[in-house]
Amino acid sequence: MANHKSAIKRVRQTNRKNEVNSTNRARLRTELKKLRSIIATGNLTEAKALLPQTISVIDKSIQKGVLHQNAAARYKSRLTASVNKLSA
Repeated sequence: MANHKSAIKRVRQTNRKNEVNSTNRARLRTELKKLRSIIATGNLTEAKALLPQTISVIDKSIQKGVLHQNAAARYKSRLTASVNKLSA
């Protein structure tokens, strides 16, 4: 347990930031799961409609520090390739 005033403040800040990060990470994971499940069902129109939304959430996750830029690029590339594969 923190004893100093600065350490107590640090604990408060960490808990607040942890909540924000958890929320952002959960939002990202939810969007990814939604798109992947639609791709698995093979619904091309829904997948094409949801892809830009998911890419937007991925980009926002980069800005918020949830994802590394290269990991986000990999996610976007694989999801786009999966959606394009449905149309072929």
